[in-house]
Amino acid sequence: MIRDYVSHAANERTFLAWVRTGIAIMALGFVIEKFDLFVHTISITLPAAERGPILRRFDKLSGPLASGGGGVLALGGVALIVVATLRFIHTRRLIADEAQHGFDAGTGELVVLAALLLLGSGFVVYLAIG
Repeated sequence: MIRDYVSHAANERTFLAWVRTGIAIMALGFVIEKFDLFVHTISITLPAAERGPILRRFDKLSGPLASGGGGVLALGGVALIVVATLRFIHTRRLIADEAQHGFDAGTGELVVLAALLLLGSGFVVYLAIG
């Protein structure tokens, strides 16, 4: 039997959840990039008179922020997986260590949360103004 198997299994489940989250964030970035390309292609092929109000609205949303936002999300997903891997390895070593360790509250998680809140708020403002 593996010593502290329950703790190791919980650490691995947490790591896999972060990897799935990183993959979902990368996929969302990819979707944003492809949707921006789709809107740009339609706006080039259709004359302005034939565009409906909905397409005109999407045409306003298309642009550098949509393109940059998708790339940022894709890179953010990769960074999240890298950080999750480093944290998984660090936690695995702490579990295997015989010495007692205190609980780290995790300032990094709060920084990521603040960044996501700012990014989400920025997108909401952009959508409301655009």
